[in-house]
Amino acid sequence: MLSVCIITKNEEKNIARCLKCLAPYGFEIIVVDTGSKDNTKKEALKYTNKVYDYLWQEDFSGARNFAVSKATKAYVFMVDSDEFLEPFSKKELEKCIGENLGMVGRVYRKNQFTRDGQPQENREWINRLFPRERYHYEGTIHEQLVGMDGEDYLTYHTPLILLHTGYDLPVEQRKEKARRNARLLEKERALLIEQQDESKLPYVLYQLGKSAYMAQEYNKACEYFSQGLSFDLNPKLEYVIDMVETYGYALLNSKQEQQALFFENIYQEFAGSGDFQFLMGLIYMNNARFEQAVEEFKKATKHKECRSKGVNSYLSYYNIGVIYECMGKIQLAVEYYRKAKDYEPAKKRLQEI
Repeated sequence: MLSVCIITKNEEKNIARCLKCLAPYGFEIIVVDTGSKDNTKKEALKYTNKVYDYLWQEDFSGARNFAVSKATKAYVFMVDSDEFLEPFSKKELEKCIGENLGMVGRVYRKNQFTRDGQPQENREWINRLFPRERYHYEGTIHEQLVGMDGEDYLTYHTPLILLHTGYDLPVEQRKEKARRNARLLEKERALLIEQQDESKLPYVLYQLGKSAYMAQEYNKACEYFSQGLSFDLNPKLEYVIDMVETYGYALLNSKQEQQALFFENIYQEFAGSGDFQFLMGLIYMNNARFEQAVEEFKKATKHKECRSKGVNSYLSYYNIGVIYECMGKIQLAVEYYRKAKDYEPAKKRLQEI
């Protein structure tokens, strides 16, 4: 019923773990190698005999569609070699697919990485499971799943969970990857402008902004996000929400905290998210508007789920503690540092107080 498709290159450190997580379920596994110089193919062949070579043409959609063309099962589950499937019920998955025939299944992905010595995690739902005869990929990079008929499609949540470590890279490696992505995205942007196709431009500008942000080029990221948000966009789209929030962080990281106050003008459209309220807390905090910052951090803690781990708990509590400590309200600071529990910066502040 299900074919797992993976495109990979120079992933010998990850591919075995990726395939080992998939092995117990008896799926057909398709691995497409786009030019590895290490032992990636050798490792893959330990788990499947369906390993294919693909001449890399700087087109991720082309590689993914090639992988799908090698699948023989009705449904495809697209996985990257730095993603690791967590245990799940195969019976529950089959039931889920059966109740949503023809639709696109969404997978819950947990992105884990370390920044400034602190472990971080953000979560997202991504479109990864689909009937192979009804969908294909478009876009040279950060490719998107598109219906063969070009129409919008319905999605549903699957019980599948992926742990993703691909963002956990050394700084230089991360910057190199970001620059590669930006080069491909600029080519795609130029083509869209030449074709006078504005429908996909905001998404490409969003990804260009994300690439610049990953490379720690925050001013450039702000420029791309500003251009992307100049279009008339649906504020409920996931990439638009992420573009707004990452724009906010780019402004703060580039010392443009006063400019970030214009987010007050879009508060009503995005305040349903604890992640956005946490961001507003940081914006107010950086502008020394401490009472408003505390209010936003407290709002963030009321959310049951957030995309970034900790913003609805220890990160908000810690920041409230910092504010109260700066204001000389030591007893309140201690109270909120304690609420942050095992968060190391909070434990350090408690020791120093």
